[in-house]
Amino acid sequence: MYVNIREEDVSWAINVLKNMVSIATVNPPGLNYEKFAGYVSRIMRDLGFDVEVIEVPRDIVASKCSECKDYPRYVVLGRYGSGEPVVHFNGHYDVVPPGEGWKYNPFEARVENGRVYGRGSVDMKGGIASILLAVKTFLSSVRNFKGSIEVALVPDEEIGGETGTGYLVHTMGRKPSYVVIAEGSGSANIWIGHKGLLWGFVEIIGKQAHGSTPWKGVNAFEYMAKVAVMFAGKHEEIVRNRKSKYDYGDPEGARPTLNLGGEVKGSTKINVVPGFYAFSFDRRIIPEESPETVENEIRSIVETISKEFQEVKIGLRIVNKLTPALTSGDSTLVRIFEESIEKATGLRPRKIVCLGGLDMHYYTEKSIETIAYGPGPSENAHTVNEYVDIDEVVKVARVYVLALSKLLL
Repeated sequence: MYVNIREEDVSWAINVLKNMVSIATVNPPGLNYEKFAGYVSRIMRDLGFDVEVIEVPRDIVASKCSECKDYPRYVVLGRYGSGEPVVHFNGHYDVVPPGEGWKYNPFEARVENGRVYGRGSVDMKGGIASILLAVKTFLSSVRNFKGSIEVALVPDEEIGGETGTGYLVHTMGRKPSYVVIAEGSGSANIWIGHKGLLWGFVEIIGKQAHGSTPWKGVNAFEYMAKVAVMFAGKHEEIVRNRKSKYDYGDPEGARPTLNLGGEVKGSTKINVVPGFYAFSFDRRIIPEESPETVENEIRSIVETISKEFQEVKIGLRIVNKLTPALTSGDSTLVRIFEESIEKATGLRPRKIVCLGGLDMHYYTEKSIETIAYGPGPSENAHTVNEYVDIDEVVKVARVYVLALSKLLL
Protein backbone atom coordinates (compact mmCIF):
# COMPACT_ATOMS: atom_id res chain seq x y z
CA MET A 1 0.00 0.00 0.00
CA TYR A 2 1.30 3.42 -0.93
CA VAL A 3 0.95 5.87 1.95
CA ASN A 4 0.23 9.46 1.06
CA ILE A 5 -0.23 11.63 4.14
CA ARG A 6 -1.67 14.95 3.07
CA GLU A 7 -0.08 18.16 4.25
CA GLU A 8 -3.42 19.40 5.56
CA ASP A 9 -3.71 16.25 7.69
CA VAL A 10 -0.20 16.77 9.06
CA SER A 11 -1.17 20.35 9.97
CA TRP A 12 -4.32 19.00 11.61
CA ALA A 13 -2.34 16.47 13.67
CA ILE A 14 0.20 19.05 14.85
CA ASN A 15 -2.61 21.36 15.88
CA VAL A 16 -4.18 18.48 17.83
CA LEU A 17 -0.80 17.81 19.44
CA LYS A 18 -0.43 21.46 20.46
CA ASN A 19 -3.91 21.42 21.98
CA MET A 20 -3.11 18.22 23.91
CA VAL A 21 0.12 19.68 25.28
CA SER A 22 -1.78 22.78 26.40
CA ILE A 23 -3.94 20.60 28.66
CA ALA A 24 -1.60 20.21 31.64
CA THR A 25 -2.29 16.61 32.65
CA VAL A 26 0.36 16.65 35.38
CA ASN A 27 0.72 13.50 37.45
CA PRO A 28 0.79 13.38 40.39
CA PRO A 29 -1.87 14.22 41.33
CA GLY A 30 -3.67 13.93 37.96
CA LEU A 31 -4.70 17.40 36.81
CA ASN A 32 -7.12 18.13 33.94
CA TYR A 33 -7.82 14.51 33.06
CA GLU A 34 -11.51 15.16 32.46
CA LYS A 35 -10.72 18.07 30.15
CA PHE A 36 -8.27 15.95 28.16
CA ALA A 37 -10.69 13.02 27.92
CA GLY A 38 -13.40 15.31 26.63
CA TYR A 39 -11.10 16.80 23.99
CA VAL A 40 -9.71 13.55 22.58
CA SER A 41 -13.07 11.78 22.65
CA ARG A 42 -14.48 14.53 20.39
CA ILE A 43 -11.51 14.15 18.04
CA MET A 44 -12.01 10.38 17.78
CA ARG A 45 -15.76 10.68 17.26
CA ASP A 46 -15.07 13.11 14.41
CA LEU A 47 -12.90 10.37 12.86
CA GLY A 48 -15.82 7.95 13.01
CA PHE A 49 -14.91 5.98 16.15
CA ASP A 50 -17.41 4.72 18.69
CA VAL A 51 -16.01 6.16 21.91
CA GLU A 52 -16.44 5.29 25.58
CA VAL A 53 -15.10 7.46 28.37
CA ILE A 54 -14.77 5.19 31.38
CA GLU A 55 -14.14 6.59 34.85
CA VAL A 56 -11.93 4.39 37.00
CA PRO A 57 -13.73 3.81 40.34
CA ARG A 58 -12.61 6.28 42.98
CA ASP A 59 -11.93 3.57 45.57
CA ILE A 60 -9.49 1.85 43.22
CA VAL A 61 -7.71 5.14 42.57
CA ALA A 62 -7.46 5.88 46.30
CA SER A 63 -6.09 2.40 47.03
CA LYS A 64 -3.25 2.89 44.54
CA CYS A 65 -2.43 6.57 45.10
CA SER A 66 -3.60 8.35 48.25
CA GLU A 67 -2.72 11.81 46.93
CA CYS A 68 -4.77 11.12 43.78
CA LYS A 69 -8.06 10.20 45.47
CA ASP A 70 -9.75 13.53 44.73
CA TYR A 71 -8.71 13.56 41.07
CA PRO A 72 -10.81 11.34 38.78
CA ARG A 73 -9.20 9.02 36.24
CA TYR A 74 -10.59 8.31 32.76
CA VAL A 75 -9.84 5.69 30.14
CA VAL A 76 -10.87 6.83 26.65
CA LEU A 77 -11.56 3.81 24.43
CA GLY A 78 -12.40 4.25 20.74
CA ARG A 79 -13.39 1.47 18.34
CA TYR A 80 -13.77 1.38 14.56
CA GLY A 81 -14.90 -1.75 12.72
CA SER A 82 -15.82 -5.12 14.22
CA GLY A 83 -14.46 -8.57 14.77
CA GLU A 84 -10.90 -9.80 14.66
CA PRO A 85 -8.07 -9.16 14.40
CA VAL A 86 -8.22 -6.23 16.82
CA VAL A 87 -5.29 -3.84 16.33
CA HIS A 88 -5.07 -1.86 19.54
CA PHE A 89 -3.12 1.39 19.92
CA ASN A 90 -2.29 2.56 23.44
CA GLY A 91 -1.16 6.01 24.55
CA HIS A 92 -0.85 7.49 28.02
CA TYR A 93 -1.82 11.12 28.42
CA ASP A 94 -0.42 11.90 31.88
CA VAL A 95 2.83 13.86 32.08
CA VAL A 96 5.45 14.45 34.76
CA PRO A 97 5.73 17.89 36.42
CA PRO A 98 7.58 20.37 34.19
CA GLY A 99 10.40 21.40 36.53
CA GLU A 100 12.34 24.65 36.24
CA GLY A 101 14.43 26.23 33.47
CA TRP A 102 12.17 26.09 30.42
CA LYS A 103 12.76 28.60 27.63
CA TYR A 104 9.03 28.48 26.83
CA ASN A 105 5.90 27.95 28.88
CA PRO A 106 5.85 24.11 29.07
CA PHE A 107 2.08 24.07 28.59
CA GLU A 108 1.90 26.46 25.66
CA ALA A 109 3.19 24.27 22.83
CA ARG A 110 5.68 26.06 20.59
CA VAL A 111 6.64 25.01 17.05
CA GLU A 112 10.21 25.89 16.14
CA ASN A 113 12.72 24.41 13.68
CA GLY A 114 10.55 21.40 12.90
CA ARG A 115 9.91 20.56 16.55
CA VAL A 116 6.97 20.85 18.91
CA TYR A 117 8.16 21.94 22.36
CA GLY A 118 6.18 21.34 25.55
CA ARG A 119 5.80 18.98 28.48
CA GLY A 120 4.49 15.66 27.19
CA SER A 121 5.34 16.39 23.56
CA VAL A 122 7.48 13.24 23.22
CA ASP A 123 6.27 11.37 26.32
CA MET A 124 3.84 10.73 24.88
CA LYS A 125 1.31 13.06 23.32
CA GLY A 126 3.42 13.07 20.15
CA GLY A 127 2.75 9.35 19.93
CA ILE A 128 -0.99 9.95 20.36
CA ALA A 129 -0.80 12.48 17.50
CA SER A 130 0.86 9.82 15.31
CA ILE A 131 -1.94 7.37 16.13
CA LEU A 132 -4.64 9.88 15.25
CA LEU A 133 -2.88 10.96 12.04
CA ALA A 134 -2.46 7.32 11.00
CA VAL A 135 -6.08 6.30 11.56
CA LYS A 136 -7.29 9.47 9.82
CA THR A 137 -5.13 8.63 6.81
CA PHE A 138 -6.03 4.93 6.80
CA LEU A 139 -9.78 5.46 7.14
CA SER A 140 -9.82 8.12 4.42
CA SER A 141 -8.27 5.72 1.89
CA VAL A 142 -9.67 2.32 2.92
CA ARG A 143 -13.40 1.69 2.83
CA ASN A 144 -13.56 -1.94 3.83
CA PHE A 145 -11.23 -3.98 5.99
CA LYS A 146 -11.40 -7.04 8.19
CA GLY A 147 -11.32 -6.75 11.96
CA SER A 148 -11.21 -3.55 13.97
CA ILE A 149 -9.04 -0.73 15.22
CA GLU A 150 -8.98 0.31 18.87
CA VAL A 151 -7.42 3.41 20.38
CA ALA A 152 -7.01 3.39 24.17
CA LEU A 153 -5.86 6.63 25.78
CA VAL A 154 -5.04 6.02 29.41
CA PRO A 155 -3.92 7.86 32.57
CA ASP A 156 -1.30 7.12 35.17
CA GLU A 157 1.49 5.36 33.26
CA GLU A 158 3.86 7.73 35.04
CA ILE A 159 2.86 6.24 38.42
CA GLY A 160 2.76 2.59 37.38
CA GLY A 161 -0.33 2.30 35.18
CA GLU A 162 -2.53 0.24 37.50
CA THR A 163 -5.30 2.85 37.31
CA GLY A 164 -4.90 3.20 33.54
CA THR A 165 -3.74 0.34 31.32
CA GLY A 166 -3.89 -2.05 34.28
CA TYR A 167 -7.57 -1.24 34.81
CA LEU A 168 -8.26 -1.56 31.08
CA VAL A 169 -6.66 -5.01 30.84
CA HIS A 170 -7.35 -6.57 34.23
CA THR A 171 -10.76 -5.17 35.18
CA MET A 172 -12.29 -4.33 31.80
CA GLY A 173 -10.84 -7.48 30.30
CA ARG A 174 -9.53 -6.02 27.04
CA LYS A 175 -7.60 -8.68 25.13
CA PRO A 176 -6.88 -7.42 21.61
CA SER A 177 -5.00 -9.39 18.96
CA TYR A 178 -2.08 -6.96 18.66
CA VAL A 179 -0.99 -3.96 20.73
CA VAL A 180 1.12 -0.98 19.69
CA ILE A 181 2.08 1.46 22.48
CA ALA A 182 3.11 4.80 20.99
CA GLU A 183 5.99 5.45 23.40
CA GLY A 184 8.87 7.49 22.01
CA SER A 185 11.16 4.71 20.81
CA GLY A 186 12.18 6.74 17.76
CA SER A 187 11.19 5.77 14.22
CA ALA A 188 14.23 3.49 13.72
CA ASN A 189 13.69 1.35 16.84
CA ILE A 190 11.10 -1.17 17.93
CA TRP A 191 10.88 -1.72 21.67
CA ILE A 192 10.04 -5.42 21.95
CA GLY A 193 10.05 -5.37 25.73
CA HIS A 194 11.22 -3.60 28.85
CA LYS A 195 13.15 -4.41 31.98
CA GLY A 196 11.36 -5.22 35.20
CA LEU A 197 12.13 -3.78 38.60
CA LEU A 198 12.16 -4.41 42.31
CA TRP A 199 12.04 -1.37 44.58
CA GLY A 200 12.42 -1.36 48.30
CA PHE A 201 14.14 -0.07 51.42
CA VAL A 202 16.76 -1.59 53.69
CA GLU A 203 15.90 -0.37 57.20
CA ILE A 204 18.36 -0.07 60.09
CA ILE A 205 17.08 0.27 63.66
CA GLY A 206 19.59 1.37 66.27
CA LYS A 207 19.01 3.32 69.47
CA GLN A 208 18.19 7.01 69.62
CA ALA A 209 20.02 9.23 72.11
CA HIS A 210 20.96 12.84 72.73
CA GLY A 211 23.69 14.14 70.42
CA SER A 212 25.83 15.15 73.41
CA THR A 213 25.98 11.53 74.65
CA PRO A 214 26.47 9.42 71.54
CA TRP A 215 27.88 6.54 73.60
CA LYS A 216 24.38 6.02 74.99
CA GLY A 217 22.91 5.37 71.54
CA VAL A 218 23.47 3.17 68.53
CA ASN A 219 23.83 5.39 65.45
CA ALA A 220 21.63 3.96 62.70
CA PHE A 221 23.18 6.28 60.11
CA GLU A 222 26.70 4.99 60.70
CA TYR A 223 25.50 1.41 60.38
CA MET A 224 23.44 2.30 57.31
CA ALA A 225 26.62 3.47 55.56
CA LYS A 226 28.37 0.19 56.36
CA VAL A 227 25.33 -1.89 55.36
CA ALA A 228 24.95 -0.07 52.05
CA VAL A 229 28.58 -0.72 51.06
CA MET A 230 28.29 -4.39 51.98
CA PHE A 231 24.89 -4.66 50.25
CA ALA A 232 26.30 -3.33 46.98
CA GLY A 233 29.31 -5.62 47.14
CA LYS A 234 27.35 -8.80 47.82
CA HIS A 235 24.87 -7.95 45.08
CA GLU A 236 27.71 -7.48 42.60
CA GLU A 237 29.05 -10.93 43.51
CA ILE A 238 25.68 -12.46 42.59
CA VAL A 239 25.10 -10.70 39.25
CA ARG A 240 28.70 -10.25 38.04
CA ASN A 241 28.41 -12.86 35.30
CA ARG A 242 24.82 -12.21 34.26
CA LYS A 243 24.20 -10.64 30.89
CA SER A 244 21.05 -10.53 28.79
CA LYS A 245 21.08 -11.74 25.20
CA TYR A 246 18.88 -8.86 23.98
CA ASP A 247 19.76 -5.47 22.53
CA TYR A 248 19.18 -2.55 24.92
CA GLY A 249 20.49 0.27 22.78
CA ASP A 250 23.49 0.53 25.13
CA PRO A 251 25.81 -2.39 25.95
CA GLU A 252 25.71 -1.52 29.65
CA GLY A 253 21.95 -2.02 29.61
CA ALA A 254 22.29 -5.78 29.13
CA ARG A 255 23.31 -6.23 32.78
CA PRO A 256 21.07 -6.29 35.85
CA THR A 257 21.57 -2.98 37.65
CA LEU A 258 21.29 -1.74 41.22
CA ASN A 259 20.90 1.88 42.27
CA LEU A 260 21.13 2.68 45.98
CA GLY A 261 20.07 5.76 47.90
CA GLY A 262 17.57 7.39 45.59
CA GLU A 263 15.65 7.96 48.80
CA VAL A 264 17.06 8.03 52.32
CA LYS A 265 14.79 8.20 55.36
CA GLY A 266 15.77 8.94 58.94
CA SER A 267 16.48 11.52 61.60
CA THR A 268 16.66 15.17 60.54
CA LYS A 269 17.69 16.75 63.86
CA ILE A 270 21.38 17.61 64.17
CA ASN A 271 21.64 16.99 67.91
CA VAL A 272 20.04 13.53 67.87
CA VAL A 273 21.81 10.19 67.60
CA PRO A 274 19.54 8.68 64.95
CA GLY A 275 17.81 5.49 65.95
CA PHE A 276 16.43 4.77 62.49
CA TYR A 277 17.67 5.12 58.94
CA ALA A 278 16.71 3.47 55.68
CA PHE A 279 18.07 3.59 52.14
CA SER A 280 16.25 2.69 48.96
CA PHE A 281 17.30 0.25 46.28
CA ASP A 282 16.19 0.21 42.65
CA ARG A 283 17.01 -3.18 41.12
CA ARG A 284 16.33 -3.45 37.37
CA ILE A 285 15.50 -6.94 36.13
CA ILE A 286 16.46 -8.40 32.73
CA PRO A 287 13.95 -10.70 30.95
CA GLU A 288 16.03 -13.77 31.84
CA GLU A 289 15.30 -13.09 35.53
CA SER A 290 12.07 -13.01 37.54
CA PRO A 291 11.05 -10.58 40.29
CA GLU A 292 10.56 -13.53 42.67
CA THR A 293 14.11 -14.81 42.18
CA VAL A 294 15.57 -11.32 42.56
CA GLU A 295 13.57 -10.68 45.73
CA ASN A 296 14.84 -13.94 47.23
CA GLU A 297 18.42 -12.89 46.41
CA ILE A 298 17.92 -9.49 48.06
CA ARG A 299 16.41 -11.10 51.16
CA SER A 300 19.36 -13.49 51.37
CA ILE A 301 21.80 -10.55 51.18
CA VAL A 302 19.99 -8.71 54.00
CA GLU A 303 19.90 -11.84 56.17
CA THR A 304 23.64 -12.38 55.67
CA ILE A 305 24.45 -8.76 56.56
CA SER A 306 22.21 -8.93 59.64
CA LYS A 307 24.49 -11.60 61.08
CA GLU A 308 27.46 -9.25 60.66
CA PHE A 309 25.86 -6.32 62.53
CA GLN A 310 24.00 -7.67 65.52
CA GLU A 311 24.11 -4.31 67.33
CA VAL A 312 21.24 -3.15 65.09
CA LYS A 313 18.13 -4.67 63.57
CA ILE A 314 18.13 -4.73 59.77
CA GLY A 315 14.87 -5.10 57.89
CA LEU A 316 13.68 -5.22 54.28
CA ARG A 317 10.57 -3.52 52.90
CA ILE A 318 9.49 -4.09 49.28
CA VAL A 319 7.45 -1.22 47.80
CA ASN A 320 7.11 -2.08 44.10
CA LYS A 321 7.57 -4.96 41.65
CA LEU A 322 7.38 -4.95 37.88
CA THR A 323 7.68 -8.05 35.72
CA PRO A 324 9.85 -7.70 32.61
CA ALA A 325 7.94 -7.61 29.33
CA LEU A 326 9.01 -9.33 26.14
CA THR A 327 7.50 -10.05 22.74
CA SER A 328 9.39 -12.48 20.53
CA GLY A 329 11.46 -10.82 17.84
CA ASP A 330 10.03 -13.42 15.45
CA SER A 331 6.38 -12.66 16.22
CA THR A 332 3.88 -11.59 13.58
CA LEU A 333 3.59 -8.06 14.94
CA VAL A 334 7.35 -7.48 15.13
CA ARG A 335 7.87 -8.87 11.62
CA ILE A 336 5.15 -6.65 10.16
CA PHE A 337 6.58 -3.56 11.84
CA GLU A 338 10.07 -4.41 10.66
CA GLU A 339 8.78 -4.59 7.08
CA SER A 340 6.70 -1.42 7.45
CA ILE A 341 9.55 0.60 8.98
CA GLU A 342 11.97 -0.49 6.28
CA LYS A 343 9.48 0.46 3.55
CA ALA A 344 8.62 3.82 5.14
CA THR A 345 12.10 4.91 6.20
CA GLY A 346 14.56 2.79 4.23
CA LEU A 347 16.10 1.61 7.53
CA ARG A 348 16.15 -1.82 9.10
CA PRO A 349 15.00 -1.15 12.67
CA ARG A 350 16.75 -2.29 15.82
CA LYS A 351 14.74 -4.56 18.09
CA ILE A 352 15.46 -3.19 21.56
CA VAL A 353 14.42 -3.96 25.12
CA CYS A 354 13.62 -0.63 26.79
CA LEU A 355 15.73 0.16 29.84
CA GLY A 356 12.82 1.82 31.66
CA GLY A 357 9.40 0.51 32.61
CA LEU A 358 6.38 0.79 30.32
CA ASP A 359 2.76 -0.36 30.27
CA MET A 360 3.70 -3.25 27.96
CA HIS A 361 3.76 -5.83 30.74
CA TYR A 362 0.00 -5.55 31.32
CA TYR A 363 -0.53 -6.95 27.81
CA THR A 364 2.38 -9.40 27.61
CA GLU A 365 1.29 -10.96 30.90
CA LYS A 366 -1.88 -11.93 28.97
CA SER A 367 0.26 -13.37 26.12
CA ILE A 368 -0.70 -10.55 23.73
CA GLU A 369 1.83 -9.60 21.07
CA THR A 370 2.87 -6.08 22.09
CA ILE A 371 5.47 -3.57 20.97
CA ALA A 372 6.25 0.04 21.78
CA TYR A 373 6.89 2.22 18.75
CA GLY A 374 6.47 5.97 18.57
CA PRO A 375 8.09 9.28 17.61
CA GLY A 376 11.27 10.47 19.30
CA PRO A 377 13.85 11.42 20.28
CA SER A 378 13.32 9.20 23.33
CA GLU A 379 16.05 10.90 25.38
CA ASN A 380 13.85 14.01 25.65
CA ALA A 381 11.33 12.33 27.93
CA HIS A 382 11.02 14.09 31.31
CA THR A 383 13.61 16.74 30.38
CA VAL A 384 13.42 20.51 30.50
CA ASN A 385 12.57 21.91 27.04
CA GLU A 386 11.10 18.56 25.99
CA TYR A 387 10.26 18.35 22.28
CA VAL A 388 9.19 15.91 19.58
CA ASP A 389 10.34 16.10 15.96
CA ILE A 390 7.45 16.72 13.58
CA ASP A 391 9.19 14.56 10.98
CA GLU A 392 9.16 11.71 13.51
CA VAL A 393 5.42 12.12 14.14
CA VAL A 394 4.78 11.80 10.39
CA LYS A 395 7.22 8.91 9.82
CA VAL A 396 5.67 6.91 12.63
CA ALA A 397 2.15 7.60 11.35
CA ARG A 398 3.22 6.34 7.91
CA VAL A 399 4.56 3.14 9.50
CA TYR A 400 1.29 2.69 11.41
CA VAL A 401 -0.71 2.96 8.17
CA LEU A 402 1.48 0.38 6.44
CA ALA A 403 1.19 -1.97 9.42
CA LEU A 404 -2.61 -1.55 9.52
CA SER A 405 -2.81 -2.41 5.84
CA LYS A 406 -0.78 -5.61 6.40
CA LEU A 407 -2.82 -6.62 9.45
CA LEU A 408 -6.33 -5.69 8.28
CA LEU A 409 -6.43 -5.88 4.46
